[in-house]
Amino acid sequence: MELDLKLPYSTEGLPGIGGQLRAAPEAFVVEEIPLYEASGVGQHLYVNITKEEQTTREVQRGLAEAFDLPYNAVSFAGMKDKFARTTQTFSLLVGHVDDGFLRAAPERISEKTPVTVNWVRLHRNKLKKGHLLGNRFAITVTGPSVQGEEAMTRAEAVAAQLRDRGLPNFYGPQRLGQNGANVRRGWELLQGGKRMSNRWLRGLLLASVQSYLCNRYLAVRQQQGRFAEMMTGDIAKKHDTGGLFVVADREAEQSRYERKEISFTTPIYGPKMWDAEAESGELEREVLAESGLDIDSLAKAKMMGTRRLGRILLDDLSVGQNGTDIVVQFSLPKGAFATTVLREFMKVPDDLLAQAPDENGA
Repeated sequence: MELDLKLPYSTEGLPGIGGQLRAAPEAFVVEEIPLYEASGVGQHLYVNITKEEQTTREVQRGLAEAFDLPYNAVSFAGMKDKFARTTQTFSLLVGHVDDGFLRAAPERISEKTPVTVNWVRLHRNKLKKGHLLGNRFAITVTGPSVQGEEAMTRAEAVAAQLRDRGLPNFYGPQRLGQNGANVRRGWELLQGGKRMSNRWLRGLLLASVQSYLCNRYLAVRQQQGRFAEMMTGDIAKKHDTGGLFVVADREAEQSRYERKEISFTTPIYGPKMWDAEAESGELEREVLAESGLDIDSLAKAKMMGTRRLGRILLDDLSVGQNGTDIVVQFSLPKGAFATTVLREFMKVPDDLLAQAPDENGA
């Protein structure tokens, strides 16, 4: 199959700074933004840790061993990078415990897994996947291709434009695989050409196909000059409440879009997806038809579909310098990719960004 992996830049015309990501764990710092705070009461122990060069699953196993718990008694809100310095919270079902248990918990954890324990606190419910607002990032671009004042001038110009307009919520190239390898393997599964017993990997590869189609929709919309505007029939999302609604009067909603109160959503194709209407629905159908897939084939693979926020807002985006390196700081909602932001600053081939692990934190 032919894949079109090219994504337009939101800052087209502004030169990049080049450089490299993840030169060291401290060059890629990620911190969860919690959905709620632990109350201090309950049977679930919330443990906030900072880790380096460990996967989230490895820490999960270490926490289970520390308290002699089954693996599934330890949960988390989102996966975090291995090759980074990441801070996240886990929950452990420990039952009713006393203050002595809480005081001893950090040392028990440190004996089983090499992490920094920031705090432990009880809460009433289990921490589930998606129980976070998003993630904060402080990312150092090392060895930029331009130096000193020129590097900062370029970075500040990109940052100003992104703060003003936002950017498409593309899936990062690491989700699609090197040169789209994950998408191609997922496509083969959909066509019935291969079987796979590993359910987790199968789900990842099939999801990469949906991610690719979402990127295609966003790329086509941007290329048509429609990223900066609402379309009749869009399924829009309110940024303050998360509520979804159909855009019936495009002109009436355009001012809300420009005030950053609402954004359009993109298709994650499947039989349970809320279809856009009118001209927006036509664009969604055109992108799916271009792929050669249809809803029935997705339904057979149990790819149910949903909708995804189409525009990332970056009001807190800032840039600075650390010696000759450029430091970019920003927050993203859950499910968004930091590399989508960094590609605008660096303007290097996406395949170089794909060498970074999947860090969406969803």
